[in-house]
Amino acid sequence: MPKFAANLTMMFGELPFVERFAAARAAGFLGVEYLFPYEFESNLLAEQLRQHGLTQVLHNLPAGDWAAGERGIAILADRVDEFRDGVIRAVDYAKALKCTQLNCLVGIAPDGADHFALREVLTKNLRFAADVLKRHNIRLLIEPINTRDIPGFYLTGTAQAAQLIAYSGSDNIFIQYDIYHMQVMEGDLAPTLKKHLDRIAHVQLADTPGRNEPGTGEINYPFLFRNLDEIGYGGWVGCEYKPKTTTEAGLGWYAPFAARSTSEELS
Repeated sequence: MPKFAANLTMMFGELPFVERFAAARAAGFLGVEYLFPYEFESNLLAEQLRQHGLTQVLHNLPAGDWAAGERGIAILADRVDEFRDGVIRAVDYAKALKCTQLNCLVGIAPDGADHFALREVLTKNLRFAADVLKRHNIRLLIEPINTRDIPGFYLTGTAQAAQLIAYSGSDNIFIQYDIYHMQVMEGDLAPTLKKHLDRIAHVQLADTPGRNEPGTGEINYPFLFRNLDEIGYGGWVGCEYKPKTTTEAGLGWYAPFAARSTSEELS
C-alpha cells in the first residue's frame, strides 16, 4: 500500500500553516511535505512534527524569488553562489526536521539561452548539491514539471531527468515523479513509473485537468495505486493537489488508506 504524505502548501489552505500539521494527522496522514520551510524557525516545525507523530518527507531547496515568479535558480550561471548557499541552508533545515529528501526545482530557462550552457551550469550545481547532501544521508531529487503551468521550465520529462542524472555521474540524484505534471507532458504513466523505478525516490499526485484530488479528472488512480504496489515502489506519495472544494470534502478518495494506516500503526 502506498504511504501518503499531505502537502501542507496545497492542502488545508483554510488554516494557518503551523496548524496544518495537526489537521494532516487528524485526517490520517503520517507524513507531510511542503514547498519551503524557510520562513519559520526549524525548531517550531520540528516540534509540530514531534507533537503529531509525523514524518517530514520532503521540502525544496530555496528556489529564488518565488513571489516574483522564479521557480528555481539551478540553471542560472549568475546565481551559482546563491544556489550553493541555499543548499547549505536547506541541509540545516533538513537535519533539524529529520528530512531525508530535498527537491531541486531547476528553474525557467531564460529567453534565448543556449540549452547546452544551461545543462552545464545545472549539472555542476546538481553535483555540488548531491555531494553535500550525501554527506548527511540526504537524497537530492529533481522534478520534471509541465510547461502549461510553468511556461519555459527547463526540466519537462522523465527521460530528460534520467539523462541528466546519468550525465551528472552522481549516485545521489533521483527523480521526483509528479503524476499530474507527467500526465500533461507525456502520459504513459504506469510503464514510465516501472521503467524508471530504480531512480524514482518520490511520487506526487493530483488529477488532471484541474489539479484537484484523485477522482476529479481523467487519471485512473485506483489502477495507478495498485500498479505502484505491483512494481514494488516503496517510497512516499505526496498529495500535491488543490482541493476542489474543501480539504475535508476532498478526502473521500483517501479514507480507505487512512483506515489501513491507522490499523497498521496500532497493530
